[in-house]
Parts: sequence; structure tokens; C-alpha cells
Amino acid sequence: MPKPHPDWFSNLPKDRLIAEFSMWSADLVRLAEDAAKIAPHADLLHIDVADGHFAPALLFFPDLVARIRQVSAVPIHIHLMMADSIILSQIDQFAEAGADLISIHCENTNAARALEHIKTLGLKTGMVLKVETPVAHVKAFLPQLDFVTLLGTAIGVKGQGLDPTATTRLKDVKSMIADTDRRIILAADGGIRDNTVPELRKAGAETVVLGSLAFGAPDLTARMAWFKALYGLCDNGHRRRSCDLGN
Repeated sequence: MPKPHPDWFSNLPKDRLIAEFSMWSADLVRLAEDAAKIAPHADLLHIDVADGHFAPALLFFPDLVARIRQVSAVPIHIHLMMADSIILSQIDQFAEAGADLISIHCENTNAARALEHIKTLGLKTGMVLKVETPVAHVKAFLPQLDFVTLLGTAIGVKGQGLDPTATTRLKDVKSMIADTDRRIILAADGGIRDNTVPELRKAGAETVVLGSLAFGAPDLTARMAWFKALYGLCDNGHRRRSCDLGN
């Protein structure tokens, strides 16, 4: 079974945007083919998992993730949109299926316990915040986290425009992360378009979750060259050799 390098997290790029591909936007009939197509470009595979209760969708399941693991060595990031009552058992199932990083929601009432459980399984930990959740709520969890993802649209629904608060929220969390003196990757998910990615980057995102922007690109190589070149954009809108993201 293909597996990422043991130091995959430490090896994530620090000199360009991290390329995180949402498998929800892949051809679901040809997942293996799409996984192979994006492999030269992808740093992470983002897999949304929803139970139809916490989020208004039913998305991905452990056996399917296990099959993706069998054909790809790219690290797998599982975004769990799950009710409190099942989240711990789902963490176990997706860990067994081959997850490398599992993100749970700040809105889960048992979030602290869930994060500790992820750590005991030897996986990287992440937390996702709904667009309406105050970003201050993530601060207490930062010592436990490797990844923070801010949603820029309503949870579990495709095709929405970016919420106008998204960039301010990113800047606020970027400041919190800088105070920890640790590498915690800041991600933006939802409303990802060619005109919003530069703004999200300038606000502090180290990665955005690429859906149709990548999978629908007529020339994926050209699209990814454009995407990775955006790293130098900073809060003042100018391009510098590097930006201070607390790395």
C-alpha cells in the first residue's frame, strides 16, 4: 500500500502555497485516474466526510478512503463533519482506512476529546471552523493542533461565493498562530476561485482547498504554476521574496 513519507508534515512546502486537492471535485466514477492525474501536483488530498446531520450532505466513507489510499501516496486529510455521538468511532475508522491528518470541527462539543484521540492514533490533528463561528473559539485548541481550516462558505454546500468576512478571519487566526511559535498550517476552504485565491493568500492562508479550480482546469500544469506563484503575495498586496507566516 502506498504511504506518505514519515516526515510528510515537516516536508510540506514553506516557500510556496501548499496544494490541497478536494476529492469531492474529482470524477467520482474515475477516482483512481484523477488521483493519478493530480499526484505530480498535490501535497495533500482533502476528503470531506459528512453524515447528513452535522452537515447537509452525505460524503465519502472509510472503504472508499481505503481504496484511495491503495492508489496514492499523497497524504490524506480527512475533514470530519460528524455528530458528536459518532465522531470518535469515525476517527477510528478513517485512521484505519489510511488517513494521515484528521480535522474535526470546533463546534463539536467533544472536540478536545476527539483531538486527543486523533493524537493517540499517531495522526496529525486539525480543526475546522464554520463561517459563523467566532475565530476566538479556536485559540484554546491551538496547542493541540497542526492544521486550522476556516470555511468561507456554508458547510457542506458547493458553488457558493466567498463570505465577506473570510479574509479578516484568516488574518485574526494568523496572528494567533504566530503567537504560538509553532508551525500550524492555516487553510481556507470554500469560495475558492481564481479571483479569491490571491486575496485569501494575502490574508495569510498557506493553502486553499482546490476543487473545480483545479479539477476543471483545461491545463492543470499551468493552473498549478499560477497557484504556487501566489505565495509571495503579502498583506500589503505587494510581492516579496517571502512572507512572515510564523514558519
